[in-house]
Amino acid sequence: MNLPTSAQARLVIVGATGMVGGYALRYALAHAAVAQVTTIGRRSIGISHPKLKDVLHQDFADCSALGEALAGQDAAIFCLGAYTGAVTDAELSRVTVDYPIELARVLRGSSPAAAFSFLSGSGADPTGRSRVAFARYKGKAEKALLAAGFPRLYIFRPAYIYPVEPRREPTLGYRVLRAIYPLFRRLLPNQVIQADDLARAMVDVVLDKTGPDRGLVLENRAIRALVDSPRPVSG
Repeated sequence: MNLPTSAQARLVIVGATGMVGGYALRYALAHAAVAQVTTIGRRSIGISHPKLKDVLHQDFADCSALGEALAGQDAAIFCLGAYTGAVTDAELSRVTVDYPIELARVLRGSSPAAAFSFLSGSGADPTGRSRVAFARYKGKAEKALLAAGFPRLYIFRPAYIYPVEPRREPTLGYRVLRAIYPLFRRLLPNQVIQADDLARAMVDVVLDKTGPDRGLVLENRAIRALVDSPRPVSG
């Protein structure tokens, strides 16, 4: 992927204290094409960097107060999420549907030319017919974002995201998947993606201003193709 370096970009990352968001932050801060990264979250990132602006915001159900922080931005990478089974269904719905839609509303008003990179998930169902709550909620969020009018919107639908670095897994299912990952990767390579690779792809697509000018849905296979495509060395 050929990325612009002549005009540095200003990026927003939501969910930078999470697994994928954390990798996106590190990659963006090191990237020569990025001038500034604004992180938005409930708690501080806990690091200092000349490119970093850390904005605290507690209520993602109302992002009206973020208008100034979201002004003058070139793109947003939205990685905030919740694990099925780790929170109540009501909380899963709020985080998965309400939060990205509300953030997108304020971003569109403050930076109408900004691109948006959204972390969805494999199986997301915009029709709302799926019996799986996660699929319905992610699909509902996708549908709203596609209707929001972003000049460039990228919806990422990864399958199993491998954490790369050791962590406390949120559920038993994730503990099992981590344990069998080497076999899983060999047998079904297009059903897995490393967290750091996914994060880089989410940043790269918004930096590549030659990309499509309408919503693009990237399934796991397409994400892997992005990861494998040539890209310049950041610095």
